[in-house]
Amino acid sequence: MTEPTPRTLVDLVARTVARHPHAPAVRDADKQLDYTQLTAAAAALAATLAEAGVGPEDRVGIYLPRSADVVVAVLGVLTAGAAYVPVDDKYPDARRDHLLGSAGPRVVLTAPGWAARLAHLGLPVLEWDGGLAAETGEAPAVRISGTHAACVLFTSGSTGEPKGVVLEHRQMAAFALDPALPELGPGERTAQASGISFDTFTFEVWRSLAGGAEIVVVPSIPELMSADLRKELRRRRITAMLAPAIALNHVTRYDREAFSSLSLLCSGGDVLLPQTCAELRAGGFTGRLFNLYGPTETTVACSGQPIGDEPDYAGQVPIGHEFAGARLSVLDEQLREVAPGEPGELYVGGAGVGRGYLDRPDHTAVRFVPDPRSGPGARQYATGDRVRRRADGALEYLGRADAQVKIRGVRVEPREVERVLCTHPDLREAAVVAEGEAGDRRLVAAVVPDSERVKLRAVREFLAAEVPEQLVPAEFVVLEAMPLDAHGKRDLAALGALIRDRANRRAPYVPAGTDTERFLAGLWEDLLAVEGIGRDDDFFTLGGHSLLAVRVRMALQRKLNVTVSPESLFANSVLSEQASMVDEAAAVVR
Repeated sequence: MTEPTPRTLVDLVARTVARHPHAPAVRDADKQLDYTQLTAAAAALAATLAEAGVGPEDRVGIYLPRSADVVVAVLGVLTAGAAYVPVDDKYPDARRDHLLGSAGPRVVLTAPGWAARLAHLGLPVLEWDGGLAAETGEAPAVRISGTHAACVLFTSGSTGEPKGVVLEHRQMAAFALDPALPELGPGERTAQASGISFDTFTFEVWRSLAGGAEIVVVPSIPELMSADLRKELRRRRITAMLAPAIALNHVTRYDREAFSSLSLLCSGGDVLLPQTCAELRAGGFTGRLFNLYGPTETTVACSGQPIGDEPDYAGQVPIGHEFAGARLSVLDEQLREVAPGEPGELYVGGAGVGRGYLDRPDHTAVRFVPDPRSGPGARQYATGDRVRRRADGALEYLGRADAQVKIRGVRVEPREVERVLCTHPDLREAAVVAEGEAGDRRLVAAVVPDSERVKLRAVREFLAAEVPEQLVPAEFVVLEAMPLDAHGKRDLAALGALIRDRANRRAPYVPAGTDTERFLAGLWEDLLAVEGIGRDDDFFTLGGHSLLAVRVRMALQRKLNVTVSPESLFANSVLSEQASMVDEAAAVVR
């Protein structure tokens, strides 16, 4: 008798428990659960949530430190019939508050002692210690179907505010079971390295739970890189990983062997460079290598490109062929299919298309449009991505049709950053644009002060307290007035020219005066591709970001045997200050 295909994520995990009841399911530094224990713990939590009135189509906020408990929590919420709203514990307080306020959860699940952080929101809060005392508890008797909401993931919004994407069980189950994706089965150990608010969490958790693999909760990608990623992957015996393309592009420049111990490496979120693939293979990586593509609105990924031993792609790796459950169309402005080789906008239909944006029917109607090719009632998502289909049927990414950009794998709407900047009391106007090549782009903010008191470092700190780190521009440029075109609108070409003129954002050149300053100046020049760095230059003003800061930390450790924290690098971003901080750390070591 043929086994029925699971229609919900709860059924999907139940099938895995029946097949592999005692296989390891999830672990962190302090806890390890097999599949039977995982579902028992989730059932106990679901019973507690049901007592709090949680049921189908309710939403439950999850605000927890990264741990195995997060996996128990999302399964527990689903077992109670509700949808989970994951909020990264590293987000600034303002961002956290906005997401939870927008989601309207029935209850927020958080760690012991954290309820006080949320008291001002006026939301019901449940402190949960992740304990297994109620391991024998039974799950509430609720009926959920494939059309019930499973989670809400927030993306950067063109209106200046994040939008919540509602994904249903049937879409997430279809993704977790799609045969075009590489299988994760018993014996595989998948790194859970992404923040829980990102859709890559869906790949790490649900693809693993669908096949019986073990989820290993590890530090985030930047933290892993700081601690010697190659060593950490081997120490934790990781076999499978989804790493953002921008991280792969960066890591392989200085350590081609970092991922060589993996049997499966997937990438996505940005342009993957052919040179990166070649470096991975040259570094001894012999496993399966995939480049994935897909917006959150179409459930993580809808196409992929397997990459062989000798990639010969020109410029960038294709985003590949559609998955079994997806239907990808390249259309012109009249929504007609374009000929192979011709550019057009990518529309995604099929099993992965989400329900829409939470409480945003207007925005949902604009992006989630009828799909006449798939029958009555079918919908497709207008991605805003420009692509073309190659002769072999694979798709190539050409860029955006709107202002949205990818910054280190995260979708960013510059308008959202501008909205926050314009609330600064000392700024009259702000514009945010993306500069740099695909795969290594950075945000640049041009600001018009309303006061002589404004300090760019203070502006950066103000913004960092409001938005995630990926949305904080790498550079800030002060203008007397915003350039306008003949119609009185922003002249983006003129603005770009001003931004690229480094003279208006470089400190007056003062040569490095100590050995440490000279070492850092040379290191910065290599990393940032900027000449003539002086002791008063600022790392982030010159285009630095968190991944490049990781490489500074690694160079200090390897070359000078000095270990500094990421926080100290961000706090001491001027070269002379950073040199003093390094000298102090070196003195402690001696």
